Amino acid sequence: MPDIRLVQSPQAFPAYQIPIDWWLLDDGTLDDTQALASAVIVALGTDRLATPTDTLPDPDSNDRAGWWGDLDAEELFSGWPIGCKLWLLRRAKIVGPEDPEGATIVRIEQYISEAIQPFVDLKIATSFEVEAFRSDINRIDVNLVIYRGPKPPVDLRFQVLWQEIYSETIVQRNQY
Repeated sequence: MPDIRLVQSPQAFPAYQIPIDWWLLDDGTLDDTQALASAVIVALGTDRLATPTDTLPDPDSNDRAGWWGDLDAEELFSGWPIGCKLWLLRRAKIVGPEDPEGATIVRIEQYISEAIQPFVDLKIATSFEVEAFRSDINRIDVNLVIYRGPKPPVDLRFQVLWQEIYSETIVQRNQY
């Protein structure tokens, strides 16, 4: 059975939390279409383990996040580390290339590419394109297109907002 279809829940949560829920069909069964889109939502919407050299958003914490199931994922089930390092930007300012850590837009593209590359490595997808751009003073949008050979591409838009609290939203642009 493919992955269960995930969609953003309409429930109200704090700005830093984006609730994701299972999609039910009219007959009450789980929708198992959109497997790749659901896997990408999980890859981008969860926190990947930071390396010991990554700068953590809270200087008073040594919590590198991540998921305990990643510990032996490759050895146990040919898996890979799940998640994305976008969480490292929770307290970051939107800066240009002059910043010692690099431009925020470039870092976002790198973090997303790192999270999506395993899909290509394991031949789940053939390639992908990531384009980040500043769409407002407190917002960076990312267009992510994942190609899978002759099948229609999966086209997602990921919005990264800088406010008092970091926010993440994934919205589907196209129905596939």
